[in-house]
Amino acid sequence: MENFETQETMSEMNPQPEKKPKKPRPYVKFVAFGLACSLVGGAIGGGLVHYVGGSASGGSNAYVGSRPNSTINVNEVNTEEQMTAAEIYAKYVNSTVGITTESSVNYFGYRTTTAASGSGFIYTDDGYIVTNYHVVENANSITVTTYDGTTYDATMVGYDEDNDLAVLKIDATGLTPVVIGDSSNMNVGDPVVAIGNPLGELTFSLTSGSISALHRNITLEDNITMELIQTDCAINSGNSGGALFNMYGEVIGITNAKYSSSTSSGASIDNIAFAIPISDVKDTIDGIIEDGTVRSGYIGVSVVDGTSVNLSSGAVVASVTENGPAEQAGLQINDCITAVNGEAVSGSSDLRRIIRNAEIGSTLNLTVTRGTQTLELQVTVEEQVTDALEGIQNTNESTNNRSFFN
Repeated sequence: MENFETQETMSEMNPQPEKKPKKPRPYVKFVAFGLACSLVGGAIGGGLVHYVGGSASGGSNAYVGSRPNSTINVNEVNTEEQMTAAEIYAKYVNSTVGITTESSVNYFGYRTTTAASGSGFIYTDDGYIVTNYHVVENANSITVTTYDGTTYDATMVGYDEDNDLAVLKIDATGLTPVVIGDSSNMNVGDPVVAIGNPLGELTFSLTSGSISALHRNITLEDNITMELIQTDCAINSGNSGGALFNMYGEVIGITNAKYSSSTSSGASIDNIAFAIPISDVKDTIDGIIEDGTVRSGYIGVSVVDGTSVNLSSGAVVASVTENGPAEQAGLQINDCITAVNGEAVSGSSDLRRIIRNAEIGSTLNLTVTRGTQTLELQVTVEEQVTDALEGIQNTNESTNNRSFFN
């Protein structure tokens, strides 16, 4: 069965038993890239690198690119402001980092230390670093390494697990941040390049390719669904958290997943990788840095997969928040939400994604099954503010069929 798997590079510090393979699931899964080459053949070096630096003025400076929206025109192509891959690498390799983490794992009652590696990029000149949450999840320590070989101890500033996003801070100044672009201003076929640390040891490598597809709804191995950019850039374990650049030198994505195969035939699957659209998470990054919060859409329900209660699909309401948007809309416990704005809801992760991507204050039209009735209810999406470090000690909870509040 084809699936997507998390790719964090794990270094085996002590002998570890082989993990049992997961049972096949009835859907395609995606693999996040945190370098999980652990129990296969020894330690793999390298890691995610986060740069933190303080500006002389006492503020944090980030750069955002500004250019006209790109359009597809078969008659003429304007390349005046474009850069070559070599120029992008020369200009921004110092803005990318390697990240190495250490964590303690309990194997059959024995504590062992493991190391994992990934990538990241410098968001501000005073040391805020952006990477994937799965790269630093459960880490006891985080080290960021820059292109010149300097290493820094990094502090977790905050994270958003639903968006596989984490922000780190290092004690450094005068860093060169990346330029943030507009991921909505991309077309299928646009060339892109990625800079990261494949396998954790081939540090600061550049790969090039194109945008293969936009708005791919991908279910990761932890059962979280995300809307991602698809690219044919070579992305491997250790690339997680790295920057995906357009040819203007702007970051338009954060690489986090690739397509892999678990078929018995061993057929290889090449050049199907994914990145988080930067425009979808920029406000979240800024919120984590500015006030340590994550702001998201909220309707006030806890739901479980319909399949967990012997339904073929849908998200079943387990609880309704008193005086919340869902209660005001008329949602009740045991209602099954089967569609939102005409888009089918296969399970709880689908509903979570839709609400997460909805604009605050917008109205969602819910198709709801209640017994033998089919109802159409309207709910207004409100804003929920949570601490960006909330639940950091509870990251081992299974998410395959968990309830969550949206």
